[in-house]
Amino acid sequence: MKHQKQFKTNLITLSLLSLFSSFNSFAEQAQEIINEEAIEEVVATGTRLKGSASAVIDERKNQAFVADIMGSEQISRTGDSDAASALRRVTGLSLVNDKFIYVRGLGERYSSVRLNGAVVPSPDLTRNVIPLDIFPSSIIESLAVQKAYSPNMPAAFGGGDVNIRTKSIPSDTLFKVEIGASYKDTNDEGYTYNGGSDDWLGKDDGTRALPGAVKTALNTYINGLSDISYRNIRDVESRRQGADIGQAAAIDLNKSLSKALPRDFGLEKESLNPDAGIKAVYGDRFDNLFGLDGSFGFLASVAYENEWSNAEKFSAVLSSVDASESECSKDDFTCYSATEKEVSTKHNIKLNSSLNLGYKIGGHDLTATYMMLRDTEDEASVALYQEPSKSLSIDAGQLQRSHLTSFEERELEILQLRGMHNLEWSFLEGVGVDWQYTDSTATTSIPGELEVTVRDEYVDGEYQRTFYNGSLGGNPYLYRFVELEDDVENWGVNINKVFYFDNAEVEIAGGGYFVEKTRDYRTDFFNYRFSQTQSLDLAQSEEEALSIGSFFANDAVIDSTDVELLFQEPTADDYLAAQMIDAYYGSFDITFAQDWRLSGGVRYEDFRQVALAFSRSAFDPALLADKLSADAIKQASVMEDEYFTSLSMTYSQQSYQVRFGYGSTVVRPDLRELSPVQFQDPLTGYRTLGNPFLESSYLDNFDARIEFYMDNGDNYSVGAFYKDIDNPIEALLTESDGRFTLQFDNADTAYVYGIEAEWLTELHSDLLGGAFFTSGNLTVSDSEVEIAQEQRADLTNLKRRMTGHSKYVANLQLNYDSHDGMHQASVIYNVFGDRILAAGVNNFDDAYEQPLNSLDMVYSYYPTFNTTLTLKVKNMLGQNFEVEQNDVLIRSQETPRELSLSFSYEF
Repeated sequence: MKHQKQFKTNLITLSLLSLFSSFNSFAEQAQEIINEEAIEEVVATGTRLKGSASAVIDERKNQAFVADIMGSEQISRTGDSDAASALRRVTGLSLVNDKFIYVRGLGERYSSVRLNGAVVPSPDLTRNVIPLDIFPSSIIESLAVQKAYSPNMPAAFGGGDVNIRTKSIPSDTLFKVEIGASYKDTNDEGYTYNGGSDDWLGKDDGTRALPGAVKTALNTYINGLSDISYRNIRDVESRRQGADIGQAAAIDLNKSLSKALPRDFGLEKESLNPDAGIKAVYGDRFDNLFGLDGSFGFLASVAYENEWSNAEKFSAVLSSVDASESECSKDDFTCYSATEKEVSTKHNIKLNSSLNLGYKIGGHDLTATYMMLRDTEDEASVALYQEPSKSLSIDAGQLQRSHLTSFEERELEILQLRGMHNLEWSFLEGVGVDWQYTDSTATTSIPGELEVTVRDEYVDGEYQRTFYNGSLGGNPYLYRFVELEDDVENWGVNINKVFYFDNAEVEIAGGGYFVEKTRDYRTDFFNYRFSQTQSLDLAQSEEEALSIGSFFANDAVIDSTDVELLFQEPTADDYLAAQMIDAYYGSFDITFAQDWRLSGGVRYEDFRQVALAFSRSAFDPALLADKLSADAIKQASVMEDEYFTSLSMTYSQQSYQVRFGYGSTVVRPDLRELSPVQFQDPLTGYRTLGNPFLESSYLDNFDARIEFYMDNGDNYSVGAFYKDIDNPIEALLTESDGRFTLQFDNADTAYVYGIEAEWLTELHSDLLGGAFFTSGNLTVSDSEVEIAQEQRADLTNLKRRMTGHSKYVANLQLNYDSHDGMHQASVIYNVFGDRILAAGVNNFDDAYEQPLNSLDMVYSYYPTFNTTLTLKVKNMLGQNFEVEQNDVLIRSQETPRELSLSFSYEF
């Protein structure tokens, strides 16, 4: 039984699901669809030439709808360590922030991810889609990217659907161990701080967590006032004790809370260790075990990675729309009104484990899977901010200094049961049944984050000291504690039967798909407020300034400082949410006249969702329950029931296929986007606010593709697509008091169209003792979104490309296989076109993320049949992440070159 974190109002969260039943009765229970067949990869023997790239061509060829398949051998060839890195090799896909996939240049909103056909939650605080870098390549059998909608898939389909299919039980004994290490050229030095003793496992040992004494104080003193100030503590305690306790006692109680908080977050600059990792896979199969018919098997895997990344970052605000690139420099303010230079060091621990148990007998196949995926990020950063108009510059004598220490634990736990049955009983003979049940929990915890914002003093351009005084205001010492839990239950069934006629073959299928999801999100902020006359000398040198996060580690410093701990609660920064989907579908797949295939069907989905924001003033569950009345929940609910159709036609010959397809789908707002809660978007850096009035977007999708298959294994394809989107959800930008805020809203209309090409072809069969072949793909597309005049806000452009859309995406590979089977090499190039990161306001143009050219090399040496030595060189071009506005650089971040070496042995 898996462990689940418990929150104070889990019962209330679950009750939201129950309340839905009174609004809209459920249809008769059914189980989930999985209309994908188990795939056994076909790999050429005797040579690796093109085997890895062509192993799954037959599956793609036999798909009724446009899809791309990437097998485990292809992933191994490119040297990709996780699902995210591997998927950027697929036609029309690009990688964002090393973890999110954009399909056909569209944002992550238009990409859905499933695991073995099931929906699982995302452990990322700010994104609905799963960060795909948490899935290690060692557990992946294949990646299926379907770009044309079929009725056996969830209707929430935009650019495409990614189905991660994990490895099943092996055909024989398997034991493989891999160890590796890597070096990044930006990681010579970085920032560290004293963390917990269990950090190497990706878990905090409690040293950063919100103390019990502070939790008790919140329950005692908040009571709707959102305040633990001296005055409120004095009022509450005086009422409780029946007499005035006095100001001094209230101050002591408040300072005791400050002393209870974790306070030792001083930074150190030191050399960083190389990245290192280890993976192990062990499995076996047993026939007629204990005299029982059939085959039993298991496959267990564990993967551990310890990674560091250090990067210099730059961000700026333009001073004028007339700013010129030739006049700009990061070190002056010719065209910038404000700049920030930051050095950030991140320490990531990835710990993943999985266990598959399987039983096969006759036409029946049962699989049980448990998976735990943990990804922890520990960050330490130093930033210096200048804004001359506020007398913040070296010339003016002061800079703003910010130190951040943040520990974020992300974990996804999955239990999945699957079955595939070919029935042979009387009238059910020939009926196929697939079913699955998946229970998954995603948790994110920030047990303690501290941001210190103070001032550096300069005289004649020389650093003098780091200080703070109460007259500066702001939040000099700001704490954040976050807990998120997403629980998703997903189940369903797919039933099909094939009927044979003289000149036709007809498959009829149908099934049901059901999802129940609950979310509980809590965040708490605390800060120090100093008296107007209080002044702090924090450091006398830049080296000493690194320790300002530990300035209050000594209790005596708190006692001698005129400082008050406050609870910084926004109007609403917590929320509860729930979602239910009941879906049923029916489909047909007709092959006639040998060459023609017609497939399609109808899907019905009953969708219900609610998101309720509240503040810590409702901390008491009983008080919260009173506020969550049936009427309040109904007003905050979204309820939709719609039919979605799809149709695909394929004409096939031995050497080519022509496909046409249509599908009607929907893109729904995420729970996070519907909740009127503020959060910081890590991709854009902007404060972001949800909108409870968002509506779903409806899409009409058109696809066409022609595929050529040569006798020698070469293959080519060219395709086209068009999508018409009604009420697209866009992030609209507004500006107030120099601060930008992104808020989600429905635009009027949008469309996207493009062409795709893909190829795999042999170049030379006997050169340098081996054979060369090339593979790759290219997508060229365009899009437009139109914002209604009444939604304009501060936006500059009412017509523009869709946010996140790239006009082109290219992946190219040059591959080599030696004839003796001992050497294999690939050179891999990837690039995407510029894309809008954030819409422009106040006559400034939109901000565009610039194209990033990535060139990697992978070489594998096989000294024995069981041994592999792999050398990888990533980002050989060393190009940095950059964002431009009005053709002027406004953001940049170093992207490291990486050299890695791994050794694997298979017993």
